[in-house]
Amino acid sequence: MTIKHNLFRISILFISLSFTVPTQAQEKYSWKEKETAGYTYRYVSNDPMNTRFYTLKNGFTVILTENTNEPRITAQIAVRAGSNNDPATHTGLAHYLEHLLFKGTDNFGTSDWKSEKVLLNQIEELYETYTKETDANKRKSLYKEIDRLSVEASNYSIANEYDKLMSTIGSQGTNAHTWYNETVYKEDIPSSSIDKFLMIQAERFRYPVFRLFHTELETVYEEKNMSLDNDGTRAYEVLLKKLFPKTNYGQQTTLGTVEHLKNPSLKVIRSFYDRYYVANNMAIVLAGDFNSDDMIRKIDQHFGTFPAGTAVSDSDIVEDPIQNSAILEVTGPSAQYMMMGYRVGKSNSREALLADVASSLLSNGKAGLIDLNLSQMQRVLGAGANVNQQKDYGFFTLYGYPKQGQTLEDVRALLLEQIELLKKGDFDAELIDAIRANSTLSFLQSLDNNTARTQNLVTDFIRTKSAGWDQEVAYLDVLSKITKEEIVNFANAFFRDNYIVVNKRQGEAGDIAKVEKPPITPVHTNADKQSSYLNQIASMPSLPVSPEWLDYKHDIQQAKADKAAVLYVQNKDNQLFRQTFLFDMGSWNHKLLPLAGSYLSYLGTDEMTGAQVQEAFFKLACSYSISIGAEETRITLTGLQENYGKAMLLLTDLLKNCKVDETALENLKKDVLQQRQNNKTNKRNIMQGLMSYAAYGATNPFNNQLSTAALTAITGEELVALLHGLMDYEHKVIAYSPLNLKQYTAALSQYHKSPKSYNSIPAKQVYTRLDQAENTVLFAHYDMVQADISWYRKGDHYQADKEASVALFNSYFGGGMGSIVFQNLREAKGLAYTTYANYSTPAKKEDPFSVSAFIGTQSDKISDAVEGMNALLNTLPRSDKAFDTAKKSFLSDIETQRVKKDGIIFSYLQNLKKGIDHDRRKNWYEQVKTMQFADIENIHQTELANKPYSYCIVASEKNVTDEQLNNIGKLTKLSLEELFGY
Repeated sequence: MTIKHNLFRISILFISLSFTVPTQAQEKYSWKEKETAGYTYRYVSNDPMNTRFYTLKNGFTVILTENTNEPRITAQIAVRAGSNNDPATHTGLAHYLEHLLFKGTDNFGTSDWKSEKVLLNQIEELYETYTKETDANKRKSLYKEIDRLSVEASNYSIANEYDKLMSTIGSQGTNAHTWYNETVYKEDIPSSSIDKFLMIQAERFRYPVFRLFHTELETVYEEKNMSLDNDGTRAYEVLLKKLFPKTNYGQQTTLGTVEHLKNPSLKVIRSFYDRYYVANNMAIVLAGDFNSDDMIRKIDQHFGTFPAGTAVSDSDIVEDPIQNSAILEVTGPSAQYMMMGYRVGKSNSREALLADVASSLLSNGKAGLIDLNLSQMQRVLGAGANVNQQKDYGFFTLYGYPKQGQTLEDVRALLLEQIELLKKGDFDAELIDAIRANSTLSFLQSLDNNTARTQNLVTDFIRTKSAGWDQEVAYLDVLSKITKEEIVNFANAFFRDNYIVVNKRQGEAGDIAKVEKPPITPVHTNADKQSSYLNQIASMPSLPVSPEWLDYKHDIQQAKADKAAVLYVQNKDNQLFRQTFLFDMGSWNHKLLPLAGSYLSYLGTDEMTGAQVQEAFFKLACSYSISIGAEETRITLTGLQENYGKAMLLLTDLLKNCKVDETALENLKKDVLQQRQNNKTNKRNIMQGLMSYAAYGATNPFNNQLSTAALTAITGEELVALLHGLMDYEHKVIAYSPLNLKQYTAALSQYHKSPKSYNSIPAKQVYTRLDQAENTVLFAHYDMVQADISWYRKGDHYQADKEASVALFNSYFGGGMGSIVFQNLREAKGLAYTTYANYSTPAKKEDPFSVSAFIGTQSDKISDAVEGMNALLNTLPRSDKAFDTAKKSFLSDIETQRVKKDGIIFSYLQNLKKGIDHDRRKNWYEQVKTMQFADIENIHQTELANKPYSYCIVASEKNVTDEQLNNIGKLTKLSLEELFGY
């Protein structure tokens, strides 16, 4: 379960907007109506997704789009209500109602509803008293009684039975999110299980029971504390509060206030559910392998009886215009940056459309004004712009990270300069056409993706109740009619002294009102119980689905382009190509490779500047990337096939003829040094350093970095020579193209020439993993509310015949919401929002297996969290029903998995690294069919149980003592210099 908010979230699918459509486009993309199989549906002419929109008699919306690429269906059930609809006295309610929709009904999630209901009613009444009580001692007494009754009620509850139901039918990615105007529930199911899925979902929303409430609320507390530790989230909330002083986009947060979280009301939650979870406020959106005529009948059978209610209307609150800019400050331990925001109008306004185009002209990753004038010219460490459009309003955000010696005020001035250039029309008009071409590319890529289809349809339903899909389909045509003059006029009217600035400075976060740990007695999860409803679902027949195995000799075509081996799969679906040059060489072979890869993006040739190169790629709707891993380098080129030759000419010319740019190199070195300092302010990077230290010791891949002196001494000639000679190392070409193999190799050979002989790849740096002889604690301080704890242990040497049992063990033990770890530590004890554990399989046969586990918890729960995870690492709880569910889910995943496109080639290469020349999934499938609990228990007993571990802990020294840490293992406190190597 997640909150859908991310400050710098930019959709790479197709842009989801609603707007006024010109007459020509209206005629081409118009609403039509048709009746088939006894149901009337609406559709938009020339919709490439052939989407059907139905409205059942009770007002329930059904949206269907067929895609037969694989035997699966992505489903999203959307409710047009989110945190903006929270009562002002109970903020955060929509979000924790979302959590409670996973707890079951009176038919599932319980072994004895009649007995459980009596206790749940008592708990509900106690919460009403508790919420209103102000006396601290009386509140403690009331909570103690709530806790006692909750444990008693849990004798009848069956925790996570919804997830078990979904696993039983082969669902993947069970999740949900809450945001301002929406709550959305998501599944990805085998198409053969659709009847079971619809039956479960109709039951799920019929009468949700709010059981196991106080431990789930504790999970929400943990999520809230995570947000308090996130400087970006806090800065984002400050920005919106000022941008939207009247509406709930700024006045309420999705997680709610600490005070409201501490004082929940089950009655208010039920009232919210009854108000908003009604037929004419909900939609089911399906994309995948089905027949729409059959599907609508099935959906009507299950959802057609939902009660109707009053549909949610748009907010009638109008924000006053922002007359003057304002500057706000937020401090915290992470790296400093600034952002500035402008308010945008309704989603169906012309302003929203033009704001989105303007954001692309400013920042599109390649050729926007910010990209070319700031990022490409290395005038800031990083910068960008995007529009986050909501139903009633949107917000246009610009952000920037300062270089060494640069102030946040300097960064703001540079961003405002780019806006002034936009207002003056000082940009290439062809960029508007290039934005359309790149949007076309993204749209074509999204058509294969069921998740992309459903996401965009859900967004339109939330904003317009699906009335705006004709405008969505017309977007590319409308974009082609936008002129430079219109953009300039828009920019001058929109960008005034009407922005809000937030400076996120580095420093103490100050007093943050964290949610304190309440006294919780672990509840019973009853993992081995099953409701009669689950048994009923399990006994229903499903259409058999046969797995499809890859035959690498047949599915992959091989050839030579001069000396380079070509591995090829033809694209028979559209006119997109993707090509990767793959080198068995990475940073472990040559420390300068990552720096050279970064340097390349700033370089030009005799004919073009670096900025012109980037702009040329964007105008072709093509892009290249260079990715340098530890042992592998990839140079990938993607785009429209019609521009393949021009794109290859650009790429090969750049690699062979890029010129030294001393100014760019000096700026790059300064930026690397600044980024290194920023890395030390990121708690995830710190944890990564601890884990690498645990695995390899004081000298490890994470901290074996170029010293400052070595970095400073590097010359441009060294880096350029490395780039010029890159294609002189042996490499493979991985290709996916609309051409046939002969046509492709002929096209490739025009631009790709091999040397007379390949250079020898430099010897690789060898890192040896440590054996854990005793329990040790590696600790690093970070100013935070929570504590992050990771476990690490080196496992047995790799054996291919163990992979299937390891995968099944992970699914059962620590890999999802139905796993033993999740149920015990989150569901029963409320110790974490995020927790997992697994026995990891290495990427190549020379490496060993390893054990890793994680829990993020409040600092005052460290001892409880460690004790809880260790108990599971040492003793594997047995649940035959959970094992059977994990097994069925594993087999279903393989049955419905379809490896396609160049994924076939990368699957083949991945297997080769393990000494396997065939599709190993076939072996797994046959092995798992006959596996017993003893097979996974053996892994647990031999590899996890009663073993010493390295405990990696990131927390604030203010919240944890040395004595506490030494009780876990031998303590070593590590400095950031020791962890990062600089």
